[in-house]
Amino acid sequence: MKKSIASIALAAVLVLTGCGGAGTTTTGAADSKAAQEAPKIPDLTGGWKQSNPNSEKSYQQATITADKMTIEWVTDGGNTTSIYWVGTFTGPTTASEPYTWTSKKDVDATKSALLASGDATKEFKYEGGTISYKVSALGTTTTVNLKKN
Repeated sequence: MKKSIASIALAAVLVLTGCGGAGTTTTGAADSKAAQEAPKIPDLTGGWKQSNPNSEKSYQQATITADKMTIEWVTDGGNTTSIYWVGTFTGPTTASEPYTWTSKKDVDATKSALLASGDATKEFKYEGGTISYKVSALGTTTTVNLKKN
């Protein structure tokens, strides 16, 4: 009789311990999965290249630092670069997309650049790994899309 009671007690302890352990593991796995799926704030600093050029030898490229962005026209297959935009940059603080910002032109850095934008400010949008903005030249406006190098 004592062996039966001891066996039942041991089985009950194992069942309760097993249930508690399984619940903890499931919760831990769910927490881990949620942490892995949490969206990250995009890092837009670095080099970018136009993904929708009209020619492989002529396109735009950009360099973004913590507080500045520079965009250049690239021609001759990369042998010639001309400044299009130098301005302020403020990176995203959340993972929400689309992320938009207004860049204020650095007048001193662009005053002697013949192919620089005439705009005082320029609107940019980041969404799905692409930065996009409008470019106007010779009466034609197009949207440039940049992908990170």
